[in-house]
Amino acid sequence: MPVKVSVVIPVYNPGKYIEDCIASLLRQSLPDDEYEAIFVNDGSTDETPALLDRLAAEHPHMHVIHQEASGWSGKPRNTGIAAAKGEYIQFVDNDDWLGDEALKRMYNYGVENNADVIVGKMAGKGRPVPLELFRKNRPHANVENAPLIDSLTPHKMFRKEFLDRHNLRYMEGRRRLEDHVFVTEAYLRAENVAVLSDYLCYYHVKRDDASNAGFQRFDPVGYFKNLREALDVVEKLTEPGPLRDRLFRRWLRNEMVERMRGQRLLKLPADYRQELFDEIHKVVVERFGPGVAAGMQPTQQIVAGLIAANRLGDVEEFAQWESGIKPSGTLESLGWENGRLKIGFTAEYRSGGEPITFRNDGDKDLLAPPLPQSSLDAIALLGADTSAPLGKSKVDLVVRERETAAEFFQPVELTRDKVAVEGRDAFFRQVLRATAQVDPLTAANGAELGAGIWDVLIRISSCGWTKETRLGSVRTDQARHGRGAALLGSPEQLVLPYWTDPHGNLSLDVGQKTNRIAYEFAGLTPADVTVTQDPARLTAPLPLHVQARSEVALKLTDVEAKRTVAVPAVLTDRPAGGAELTADLPLGELIGAQWRLELTLPSAGKPKSVALPLALQAPAGGGAIVVKPVAAAAEDLAAKGPERGKPAPQPGQRSALRGAVGKLRRALKK
Repeated sequence: MPVKVSVVIPVYNPGKYIEDCIASLLRQSLPDDEYEAIFVNDGSTDETPALLDRLAAEHPHMHVIHQEASGWSGKPRNTGIAAAKGEYIQFVDNDDWLGDEALKRMYNYGVENNADVIVGKMAGKGRPVPLELFRKNRPHANVENAPLIDSLTPHKMFRKEFLDRHNLRYMEGRRRLEDHVFVTEAYLRAENVAVLSDYLCYYHVKRDDASNAGFQRFDPVGYFKNLREALDVVEKLTEPGPLRDRLFRRWLRNEMVERMRGQRLLKLPADYRQELFDEIHKVVVERFGPGVAAGMQPTQQIVAGLIAANRLGDVEEFAQWESGIKPSGTLESLGWENGRLKIGFTAEYRSGGEPITFRNDGDKDLLAPPLPQSSLDAIALLGADTSAPLGKSKVDLVVRERETAAEFFQPVELTRDKVAVEGRDAFFRQVLRATAQVDPLTAANGAELGAGIWDVLIRISSCGWTKETRLGSVRTDQARHGRGAALLGSPEQLVLPYWTDPHGNLSLDVGQKTNRIAYEFAGLTPADVTVTQDPARLTAPLPLHVQARSEVALKLTDVEAKRTVAVPAVLTDRPAGGAELTADLPLGELIGAQWRLELTLPSAGKPKSVALPLALQAPAGGGAIVVKPVAAAAEDLAAKGPERGKPAPQPGQRSALRGAVGKLRRALKK
């Protein structure tokens, strides 16, 4: 079979961090004879070279190239390109890893759309990744119709013939932003770029020791010299005008303005802060016309204007104010509706514990930062736009998987309210009122949410601030009472909204990854349960949302003999809310004992039983009654209390083949 994809991995002293990368490559759903992995060892001095040699000896599609240390990633990536036999080349860093189906899905998507470049959805483990780019699939993207320029890391798939035709290679040597130069040119030369957003392809990882190259403090002179090379590519391949300004805006915003804002600036030592500011000022004055900053948000324009005017002191004053700005949200309502979790909430920005206020000036809404008059005068002299585009304010609701950091936007209906500030004429605050719907069967960009813990957060974008916060710690009684579990899907699995410990934020437990469901049933009493004698049938109300009829099981355990009996049961929707449990009892098998009751719910994996705070007595004289559980049952339930917020032990996605990598490592030490 011809090789479809070559994966190129530059390697330098990764230590244990390469294990997840190797395991993810061995897990790929693409057949082994249809892809290859090329590890380019760039002079590593740890045990990794021997580990890779052994890996290559055991797996024919795993290859290793050893070369002298070059000091950065450019040369080993170029070495990998030269050795690659695949139709496409995927670049992976040695401390990151791929989703199990990433190569197969990205290759098929690229072929289907005749793409020169395929960008797969990314998740950041301690690292920022693009968000807007991955709101939806984009089969035919370019720099004009999609925010491609927001993603300039090399972790993408490129057609090899395309790279060779344009002689696209990485700049070599110890340098910064070589990936910006490479990826920018690829975007501008590509006939088509395909963005795959409905599957999590790439996990971008920050090491526990923060030793990734991108996290090291850089030399400002060298860094911005390299940045100018990326700007040179844009100038070479575009004409002056709005498109060039928009592309330049990415570097002005991300690499310059954002470094001069809030705590990111203030935490820097004063001498380094001055050096960094000086180099940024030079680039802004030399390379950017007025159209570049004009397209940014007002707060960003203010900082850009102060940089251009060489006013570091005023930039610091503005950073002091912005450093106190925090997003806030109140959970107003919560409940299931037709299989969807409906979440009502309000959101706004606050500073110093108080809502951010704006000032109305005729037909304009203005920012009103509490800055010294000297700073306000400087901003006015620059002509920076201080209007507040509140009509563009928005809030997103996102669900984020705790283990992998995969996140997905949910549909939101939004209204924007102006609320007058008492005692201050013309001043007001903006409150965003929103309703989101989370359908667990489609919430992952059309796919269902996988088993795991999904945290709920909101992301507010307004006036140049984009910040996120968890939702739920501030909530109304209506929201508190509306929370409940649901059985959804086919096959069914449990989805349980719950409040986290100790902060009380909203999260979703999909597939019973915690044992919190037992506490949903803790309020059930014998008085709630009906047992009829002819036929012998148990019925009980349960706080569960079911869409129609769910097949479950009732497990009965003899308290003394420990013998178990399992009987079929059903859950049906109750008009008054919740579900009704119904189970026919085999009284002949139960006579003369007391039985602890457990409900066995469907699960994506093995069905799981949940203890009910009830026991069934079947006297020798006949019949049956429901009583409080014996002490042992209550003690078992109480014993679970301290652990109820912790996920049950489970193998993570990235550890499926990690044992094999560990075996290789142990073999080397023998």
